[in-house]
Amino acid sequence: QVQLVESGGGLVQPGGSLRLSCAASGSIFSINDMGWYRQAPGKQRELVATITSGSTTKYADSVKGRFTISRDNAKNTVYLQMNSLKPEDAAVYYCKGRVVTIARSQYDCWGQGTQVTVSS
Repeated sequence: QVQLVESGGGLVQPGGSLRLSCAASGSIFSINDMGWYRQAPGKQRELVATITSGSTTKYADSVKGRFTISRDNAKNTVYLQMNSLKPEDAAVYYCKGRVVTIARSQYDCWGQGTQVTVSS
C-alpha cells in the first residue's frame, strides 16, 4: 500500500509565499508523473502543476510565473513553491502520483490535502 502525505499549508497574506511538500511512502517501485491540484469551496478540483519523472513541468495559466513544482526522486517527494499568492489561490491542495508498486501494478494515488488560506 502507498500513501501520499502533504504538508506545508497554512495562512499567508496576499503577496506571501508557501512551500508545500508531498511525501510518498509504502511499497513503491517508482513514481511516474506527480502533480498538484486544488479545490476551492464550490468549485471543481483543478490542475495546478505536474512534473514527470524526468522533471518536465506543466502549469496552469493562472499560476505560471508564480508557482514552481519540483521533485526529489530519491525521497519520492514533490514540492510546490508558491510565491506572490493571491486570495484566489486559497483552496485545499492535493498531490497525486502515478505510482508503480513493487508488484508492478500502477495506479493514481492521492494525498489527503492541505489547506492554503490567503487573507490579510
